[in-house]
Amino acid sequence: MIRVSQLTKQIPGGPKVLKGISLNIEPGEFIAIKGASGSGKSTLLRCLAMRESWTSGTYHVNGVDILRKGILGKMKIRREMAYLEAKPSLIPNRSALKNVLIGAVGQTPFWRRMTGMVRNDDYMGAMDMIEKVGLLEKAHQKGDKLSGGEQQRVAIARALVHGATTLLADEPVAGLDPHAAEQVLADLKRMCKIQQISVVAVMHQGDWAERFADRIIGLNNGELVLDIKGRRLTEREKMLL
Repeated sequence: MIRVSQLTKQIPGGPKVLKGISLNIEPGEFIAIKGASGSGKSTLLRCLAMRESWTSGTYHVNGVDILRKGILGKMKIRREMAYLEAKPSLIPNRSALKNVLIGAVGQTPFWRRMTGMVRNDDYMGAMDMIEKVGLLEKAHQKGDKLSGGEQQRVAIARALVHGATTLLADEPVAGLDPHAAEQVLADLKRMCKIQQISVVAVMHQGDWAERFADRIIGLNNGELVLDIKGRRLTEREKMLL
């Protein structure tokens, strides 16, 4: 369980980007964040990932007060939550399998990322996860030879094989063709249901949020204006974003 209360983010000497955001995130929940450009969507995601500092608020993850734990709290977030950028940062000259095995920055030691060294007993778990995202036939293909959708699915597999229980995805299907986008979102939806992974994704374009998310959060000018569960947005609700 993730509990956020009164999250405020203010730019030093500037305006408030987030204004008292409060929400809970349950295990297995797929949450989409919607809002106009500049509404604070990506900032909220980066605050949850502890990649942006908080001006004020409280942040509890499974009962742990993250902000009071300092560096230990940030380390817990890096272990248990994976921040997925719109363009995944894979190592281009390494295979999909090796990218999954050696992990992302913050998930694995620097020496392992540089040398690519892994334990033999890690291979089966990585291959199982690659199969779950439908890329078993691409396991030995280099990262820079994969399509955008395939790279995103490798990034998802990489996060989960290294222990992430929450995925924070910033526009995970931006720039993908509709077929690839649907595959990525279907993978995320299935993992929420089967593995009880929580997903919080910025989904600005199209109707992807309404098709795949269990819950839609709407931001407008840094304020939480919508929190809708289990249904499509009405036209009036869409006008608030």
